[in-house]
Amino acid sequence: MGEEEVQEENQQPNSQIEPTETLESPTKQEYEWPMIRFDVPPHRTYHFHKQFRTGPNPNNFLKGVKWSPDGSCFLTSSEDNTLRLFSLPDMGNSDQVTACSSASEEDSFAAELVVSEGESVYDFCWYPYMSASDPVTCVFATTTRDHPIHLWDATSGLLRCTYRAYDAVDEITAAFSVSFNPAGTKVFAGYNKSVRVFDVHRPGRDFAQYSTLQGNKEGQTGIISAIAFCPTHTGMLATGSYSQTTAIYREDNMELLYVLHGQEGGITHVQFSKDGNYLYTGARKDPYIMCWDIRKAVEVVYKLYRSSEYTNQRIAFDIESSGRHLGTGGQDGLVHIYDLQTGQWVSGFQAAADTVNGFSFHPFLPMATSSSGHRRFQIPEDDNNDLHLRGEENCASVWSFSYDITAGEQS
Repeated sequence: MGEEEVQEENQQPNSQIEPTETLESPTKQEYEWPMIRFDVPPHRTYHFHKQFRTGPNPNNFLKGVKWSPDGSCFLTSSEDNTLRLFSLPDMGNSDQVTACSSASEEDSFAAELVVSEGESVYDFCWYPYMSASDPVTCVFATTTRDHPIHLWDATSGLLRCTYRAYDAVDEITAAFSVSFNPAGTKVFAGYNKSVRVFDVHRPGRDFAQYSTLQGNKEGQTGIISAIAFCPTHTGMLATGSYSQTTAIYREDNMELLYVLHGQEGGITHVQFSKDGNYLYTGARKDPYIMCWDIRKAVEVVYKLYRSSEYTNQRIAFDIESSGRHLGTGGQDGLVHIYDLQTGQWVSGFQAAADTVNGFSFHPFLPMATSSSGHRRFQIPEDDNNDLHLRGEENCASVWSFSYDITAGEQS
């Protein structure tokens, strides 16, 4: 009996350590991402268009949409300088949810939060560790014309704090792009030929400034219009510029590693692959999303087509949670899905009747959201400013995809 007790005591600490190890490094046996079936057209679960047309602007088109990191809600930006937060309704409570139809005159449900900015919104982003169960983390950052960076409370809609950058004559200068670092401790903001870094916990005018143009004239010129961080915590970030270049920097000291050339227009969106080995860049008036292998970064791996050769709009794309497919909108109202392992087109579906400028996959569910709209120039007839927009124009939609769990277990 004494030996058995000793063995039990020796086994007891090991049994306590094992769950800790599995939590720190989860294995594929514990959880598999649902394998989305893109061969089956998605179902439009929710649709919104009416509440974007209540203001004085008859053409209040959307500019973009982004899911929250915890997947509980998504945020839209529109031409009326307003951000709207839509929370997914509870599965058990659907009393206030209208049956979805693009032809319906009513929205599926109203926005839970409406935040109005004073000027045109350039960019917005979520705090990377946002969780609806922790109100302290429910924040998002915005940057607008002639204003400092604002940090908004996503539960109350109140302004938490501001991060102010000043130019050479001590006037506030606005950032053109904004992003949190993966640790959530810094705010990186793109300006003309420079990047300013703010400490999240120290709002105000304290920041570190880094020029993107080196002393030997190497680097990036122009406006830094897009910022993305490597998701595998390698300490690298990519910045896109309207000078048609993308640069890779080290996060800790902003050391320039290399510059990528090849886009035909100004860069409007950059995003790393889930494994951090590839970088995808998109530009305005450029019909191709380019894939770069950042381990070599000498040539383009492949190009993904989208209909964006005639617009200056920022058309965002996104990579689904398993990292296998990329979805992007375009001027044709279609969302195209590409296989990132082969670079081949997989499928597409009609998401709107006008430009699909935003597309975002849910962080872990087989869902996505899209936003549409573009600037319209129309001569009023008989003093009538109505554009007579349809329900599939200037709209936002939530899509549900078919999925196959068994395929994920077999792969």
